[in-house]
Amino acid sequence: MDFPLTVHAIVRRARSLHFAREVVSRLPDGSVGRTTYGAVVERAERLTVALGSIGIAPGDRVATFGWNHAEHLEAYLGVPSCGAVLHTLNVRLHPDELAYIANHAGDRAAIVDASLLPQFEAFRARTPIEHVIVVGGEAPAGMLAYEELLAASDPALFVEVELDEQSAASCCYTSGTTGMPKGVLYSHRCLALHALSVSTVDSLAVAQRETVLPVVPMFHVNAWGLPYAAAMTGAKLVLPASRLDAASLLELIVTEQVTLAAGVPTVFLPILEALDAAPGRHDVSALHTVVIGGAAAPRALIEGFDRHGVQVLHAWGMTEMAPIGTVGRVPAELAGAPYETQLSARAKQGRPVPFVEARARGDEGLVPWDGASYGELEVRGASVAAQYMGGDGAESFTADGWFRTGDVVTIDPDGTVVIQDRAKDLIKSGGEWISSVALENALMGHPAVAEAAVVAVPHERWGERPLAVVVLRDGATVTADELRAELEPRFARWWLPDEIVFADAIPKTATGKFRKTALRDLHRRG
Repeated sequence: MDFPLTVHAIVRRARSLHFAREVVSRLPDGSVGRTTYGAVVERAERLTVALGSIGIAPGDRVATFGWNHAEHLEAYLGVPSCGAVLHTLNVRLHPDELAYIANHAGDRAAIVDASLLPQFEAFRARTPIEHVIVVGGEAPAGMLAYEELLAASDPALFVEVELDEQSAASCCYTSGTTGMPKGVLYSHRCLALHALSVSTVDSLAVAQRETVLPVVPMFHVNAWGLPYAAAMTGAKLVLPASRLDAASLLELIVTEQVTLAAGVPTVFLPILEALDAAPGRHDVSALHTVVIGGAAAPRALIEGFDRHGVQVLHAWGMTEMAPIGTVGRVPAELAGAPYETQLSARAKQGRPVPFVEARARGDEGLVPWDGASYGELEVRGASVAAQYMGGDGAESFTADGWFRTGDVVTIDPDGTVVIQDRAKDLIKSGGEWISSVALENALMGHPAVAEAAVVAVPHERWGERPLAVVVLRDGATVTADELRAELEPRFARWWLPDEIVFADAIPKTATGKFRKTALRDLHRRG
């Protein structure tokens, strides 16, 4: 049967089946607000009516500039439901980048947190944005107050727009680490199938019985699809707003009995430190899974959460993939294997999720799935972009419909993908490849190390050599020689960093990844 796979199909399901399930949000004053999917959907439909009243038409871009809260969820559901395109702007970007992105997307309206208005005003004048709708506070002159706009909208006027599942529902922009940020449009079909895919048992297993805490921001690549998956399945949703420190997150995990949380490693490292520092103080017995993506989860982080009865589930993806691409579940054939064997499997990025296919290409063509041959990962699937907005970056897409990820991988015989490095971050020393990711994970396994980044620096004889930048935990001490000794049993001697330097912090991108370009530039200058 030709049944349209649309965001509004998810909305109808949330309204009819999950209307009483809770949506919890951290409020600006630090307290917790509670609502339900039924109320969220009713308000999302009011938002749809309101957008039409100010002239927003199907295909128009409506930006959001806000944190994780119920109003942002209303935009996730309400904007695509009227045929408009939801465009989540990353609040951590520079005003110049935001101005470029809003112009490139052609945003006509923006829904903005009151607390973020000063940041928004730093670039708004350089954009085509006509209407500004303010959430969580009074609207300055010339802007609209979100609550007043919704109150004036009659839900009886809501009409379900007939949507083509292939039409655009939302868009996000890449981080722009190489050149200007590139826009990625997601169709309704893409978002619906992605929500279904990440809800399967062998993927993220989002289900009605779960209480889901997306620490990953809603302004970052659809919050990994979790808001749509939670609304589709009826999972209780806990939204932390801007309070992403370990104490605030642990409070929500404990009080709301969170079972599934998701975010980047830099978020969960301090949470693990807090659990280790005061064993038994925080009751995290309900929390069974922490999904980590955005960067490789150090083996020590996986083992650390195991001590507290919490499973770390590795996931990998990209903006161009909506974003989940692989999930590192332990294969069925290893169900009875020793802990160390299972741990090694969990440290890998895993197998592609349903409706995603993967292959790797080396200098001589496609490489075998032997767990040893290096190649650039290429992917295709129902939630993988076919092109960038405006035709940018056409070289990233093959003639036969695959997306070139820029990640260098090996693929095991069973299809498990292991990210070895970003192509631009691999270190080529004396004609041989060195994985910066493997060295980083090993360094972060040392109890004194909080963070570690490894980059290539020029070398007269070998072309490039690895240099490690290390941030120590508070109060911890360790020498460069001691860290090198930690690495020696695990790696060939020529892999070992020529120099290990200590820093107060490692530069990061807006999404929490190490900004290795900045490190390379700094250390190449000495």
